[in-house]
Amino acid sequence: MPGYTGGTVENPTYEKVSTGKTGYAEAIKIEFNPDEIKYPDLLNVFFATHNPTTLNQQGNDVGPQYRSAIFYTTDAERQEAEREVRELEHAKVFSDPIVTELHPLDKFYEAEDYHKNYFARNPDAPYCQVVIDPKIAKLRQKFSHLLKTSPPHQVRGRL
Repeated sequence: MPGYTGGTVENPTYEKVSTGKTGYAEAIKIEFNPDEIKYPDLLNVFFATHNPTTLNQQGNDVGPQYRSAIFYTTDAERQEAEREVRELEHAKVFSDPIVTELHPLDKFYEAEDYHKNYFARNPDAPYCQVVIDPKIAKLRQKFSHLLKTSPPHQVRGRL
């Protein structure tokens, strides 16, 4: 579920968050069944499908609302995320240091309806073709064993 977390303003909106002045990060809330997918698998997907080494930037999107961050819900999740970062840095998977922030999840505000299923509703939009399509292709290539099939009008593969 898309939304916002990590900030200080009550009831943030995309317009407010996009200013970069609310402290919020654009985020995805993932609720998962650990009998179906393990948290370390989610961390692997997270680190493989975005750049965790750019401060306050993802692709052409720049600002603190685009920072790389994990908002954990348990101490075990925090420890596992810390372990993953240490292993990636030790293995020198990235040429630059990982700047992913780790914070406890406090409040999560669901994004407005027009942000939900954006990719499925706008597959021909330039942003979807240039940014999201390659990430989906990478996800399918590297993590096909974790994907469930879904109708083509939905995001092309669900975790």
